[in-house]
Amino acid sequence: MKSPRLTVLLAAAGIVVAGSAHAQSPTVKIWPGVAPGSEHWTQREITVKDTPIGTVILDVVTPTLTAYLPVKGKATGAAVIVAPGGAFVALAMGLEGDGVARWLQARGIAAFVLKYRTVEKRQPGIPEMDMDTAGRYGIADGIQAIKVVRAHAAAWGLSPRRVGILGFSAGAMVASGALLQPDSAARPDFAAMIYGGPFGVMPAIPAKLPPMFFAWAQDDSVALGAIVRFHDAITAAGYKPEVHIFSAGGHGFGMRKQGTSSDHWIDSFYYWLSGEGFTRREGGAGR
Repeated sequence: MKSPRLTVLLAAAGIVVAGSAHAQSPTVKIWPGVAPGSEHWTQREITVKDTPIGTVILDVVTPTLTAYLPVKGKATGAAVIVAPGGAFVALAMGLEGDGVARWLQARGIAAFVLKYRTVEKRQPGIPEMDMDTAGRYGIADGIQAIKVVRAHAAAWGLSPRRVGILGFSAGAMVASGALLQPDSAARPDFAAMIYGGPFGVMPAIPAKLPPMFFAWAQDDSVALGAIVRFHDAITAAGYKPEVHIFSAGGHGFGMRKQGTSSDHWIDSFYYWLSGEGFTRREGGAGR
């Protein structure tokens, strides 16, 4: 999937800055050893700062989770894994990662920014992977991230029954892949897809899915068709997800303030979490 935002990401890749731009603690690798399927990858991760959409990371080989844990006494016990977008060749950490995590953290929700695997930036003349092929690595990382957060729930002051995933664009394909996986016990407890979803072949919609949240803008010139198709498949299967369709905002609005109603999608997401009971403190929540 080509997009105007992807053009910005790749153009910015010429401004290479080494090192991590989100050195929060703790950061954990989600796989023991090399992530399955990328044993022979040789690309080196690139971090690009100060792009028009903030920090961007490319050529990710080693997926990680970076935790933003609420202060003791404010923690609700709920957790959200945040999967930024970037067409599976880059991760928009600034626009759709760290800022989202800090916003949730400030409201007592533990947030974990997922740095999932991206395919190597293609050189001219080398064909790009289709979205289904490129996305399978990120989806595998999203499923594994849920397992890791649940495994660390006691240490991080979380409830293993209140672990959700929130994805943007390609990250929403990661979220939808984790949501629709065959193993129902490994699915998230809730899932939010922001201007994205399955961009290739529509997966089967299984039974007993958890609560879902959708948000997109009507003037999204990149992914509108795929988003609506996924929403229609979900509703045709008998589900009633929370849906917010904004009149304007385009694709990739993330945490950007544009003076449109889409600026407030994250408030709507929080109110939805509250309505579903995920913002109420459970016994033992906190650290």
